[in-house]
Formats: sequence, structure tokens, C-alpha cells
Amino acid sequence: MLLAELLPGATHDAPRTDVEITLEANPEDVSPDHARAWRAVGINRVSLGAQSFDDTVLKWMHRSHDAARIGAAVHALRGAGIENISLDLIFGLPEELNRDWERDLEMAQALRTTHLSLYGLTIEPRTPLERWISRGATHTPSDERYAEEYLAAHRRLKAAGFEFYEVSNAARDGFRSRHNSAYWSGEPYVGLGPAAHSFDGRTRRWNLRAWEAYRRASAEGRSVAESEETLTDRQREVEAIYLGLRTADGLPSTNLHSPPASFTASGWLYESAGRLKCTPEGWLRLDSLVNELTMHTESQP
Repeated sequence: MLLAELLPGATHDAPRTDVEITLEANPEDVSPDHARAWRAVGINRVSLGAQSFDDTVLKWMHRSHDAARIGAAVHALRGAGIENISLDLIFGLPEELNRDWERDLEMAQALRTTHLSLYGLTIEPRTPLERWISRGATHTPSDERYAEEYLAAHRRLKAAGFEFYEVSNAARDGFRSRHNSAYWSGEPYVGLGPAAHSFDGRTRRWNLRAWEAYRRASAEGRSVAESEETLTDRQREVEAIYLGLRTADGLPSTNLHSPPASFTASGWLYESAGRLKCTPEGWLRLDSLVNELTMHTESQP
């Protein structure tokens, strides 16, 4: 998937250097020839779905690449002149895999990437993982393990010069993802390609997921959108709270009238320069915090 975002204040007539153009790819997609071709058409940022540097974990996840392929992909991108490289890593895996999370973080840092996206394992319904868990073939990690790995990443990456600017994303100075930042600020955006989402400020649309269905609809001049939802005013208010608290910038305290002192006393939220922000421990409880805050807001006169 291709994602592009203009620098703040830039126009669509601005030079290409004013645009962040991200390609989402898997390590096995990257070769020196591909990397040079991507750079030639203006791609200046690549997000790689690395997931782990443990070959056992990658096989368990049915990934096509091995750990060595991740490093080879990063070197090929740099050789083509693409320096802005992000890696996706997943944490909170079943304990029986014996995955060394600290080693994965160390390997990612050793590649000197500019950005890391860290995602906790989620169990989606009707997936092989859900079936494995239901029959006892594997187990979900404990909440304690999940929290330990998340907080360990915060400590390690902060010491290495990264800033967690959003609940799942950490970047070196000057390398925040612009298109992701647009999602969390509620700005309109357009998604191109299968399963891509678009948002105009009130209505969210998403495209057909299957490539063949998407290709056929496009070739026949039909809409490639699968469905859409229009947010009510109340849904937009709740979403603004949720998206604001996902980020390091937080949201204006005035959006919540007067947050109860218990929210900040917990150590999960704090106020700074008129804004309410989550601590790393708060981000672990984001969903429940947003529920409590929205209920508190509804109770205000």
C-alpha cells in the first residue's frame, strides 16, 4: 500500500521533498532492484512488516521471511537511498514460544532504523490462532507479561533516543510518521488500494479487501468501496478523546471539563500545559480510561 502526506503548510504543487511517500512492504518483497525502482518513482519511506527476529516465531506466524531477510531488506533500501525505514514488531506472544523480546528490540536498534511500530498480539475471531487456543494447542500471554514487554520497550527505546509519540509508535527526532499522525488528529485522508480506509471528517469508508474483487470493480468503473459509516456528533466526541489520548500530545483538558483528581492520582494520566496525557502505564489501559472519561464527561452539567 502507498501512503502519502504533505508537510504542514505545503501544497500539492510543492517539490517532492515536501511529501512523505511511504510504501508498506514485507522483507521478502525487497530486493536491490525493487528498492531502486521505488526510490526512482519518489518513495522516500518504507515500513517493513518484520514482526520478529526469531525464526521460530516467524514460522509460527506463517511468515515467508526469516530473520536474516529483515537485515538484507534494510541494507537494500539504504543502498537505494531510502533512509527513512520503519519496522513493525509484535509483542505479547504465547510464552511457550520462548521469544526473547529484549533481543528483538536489540536487533531492531542495531539496524539503525528511524521508526518502530510495536503491536500487541490480538486474537481475531475465526482465525487459526483462535482455533489453536480453543483446543489448547497454544495459550494467550498473561496480562502481566503483555504489560512487562510493553513497558520494557518504552524504557529501552527511550534510552536509545526514540520518542513514543503514539501508543504503538516510536520515532527518532524528526521521523514521526506523517500519514499516521493525520489519522490520530482526525484530519481527512484518502486510502488507495484493497482494504484501504478513507475519512472525510465525518464519514469513514473502506475498500474491498480481496484483490480480485477490487481489481474487477475498478476495471468496470464501479465503486471499490465495500462499506461506510457516518459518525454521529457523540461518536465524533468520543473518538476525539480516544485519538487524542493515543498520542503523546494528548488532548486539551477543557475537552473534559474538569477531569477527576483520581484519574491523575492513579499515575495513568497527567496534565501538562493545559493538556491531558497518558503515561505508558495509562496507554496499557487506554480503552478503559476512555470509557471512564467519556462517562465522566456525560455526567457534567
